[in-house]
Amino acid sequence: MANSASSDLLNAHQMAEFVSRGYVALPAVVPDALNQLVHQDLRTYQGPSGQFWFQTEHIQSVFNLPRVKGAIESLVGKDPVYDHSAIHVAGPGHRRAQTYHQDSIIDTRPLAFDVQAFYFCHDTPYEMGPTLVLPGSHLRKANTASISRYKNVLGQVRLACDRGTVVFMHHGIWHCAQPNATDTLRYMFKLRLRPSVPQRGLFNTAEVDDPEVKKTLYQAYQPWQGNEARLDHMNRAKLWRYVVGDDTVDVSFEGAFTRMGL
Repeated sequence: MANSASSDLLNAHQMAEFVSRGYVALPAVVPDALNQLVHQDLRTYQGPSGQFWFQTEHIQSVFNLPRVKGAIESLVGKDPVYDHSAIHVAGPGHRRAQTYHQDSIIDTRPLAFDVQAFYFCHDTPYEMGPTLVLPGSHLRKANTASISRYKNVLGQVRLACDRGTVVFMHHGIWHCAQPNATDTLRYMFKLRLRPSVPQRGLFNTAEVDDPEVKKTLYQAYQPWQGNEARLDHMNRAKLWRYVVGDDTVDVSFEGAFTRMGL
């Protein structure tokens, strides 16, 4: 598979957003005609949720779009390993929410990460209960549902979006489905991919030294982090070094890495 054009890769500003918040969105990146085809496929599909990816060509067309493919390449390389996929559905008036969780088990890799793509083929407003995420939580490793006792955390975000939006999430982000208060069936398709190469310098690194990029990374404190916010800052700086592919880059709190000779 050929490398994506640099214009289709995530840029440094988008990667800084991903490193800081744990997710980055491509708003309305999928053409509406393709959204409608996928939506129709979802409404008529009768097979197992995990087989939709293999049995429906339109969903694969979504992830072959240049900008979507470029984002995948930026995060996990151009030949990632398929992990799993699923259709997530919430019926009209569905009042029950999921509890907060991280997918899978605690990851023992120090910095490497899987990516989860959440695709919304139809408009998904706040009242339809789009996925709830806690920005910055990908830096706090937890064991699946061990965080289920937490709810309504300061700074959490519902991913309300227009149709055709794809949100790429770090596999460790805390998230949960929300109630659907509308009279319309809600769909979301999730694809999880594992890297097959070190995730270093895969994105468009042309603007890594832009002051606005550094500002995004340095000021990305979240209101829920409390006294541990500086530790999150250090972990964020480590992840940035990893994805940039330069172990001399220092966006740590007060230049701590440089002061410590790291």
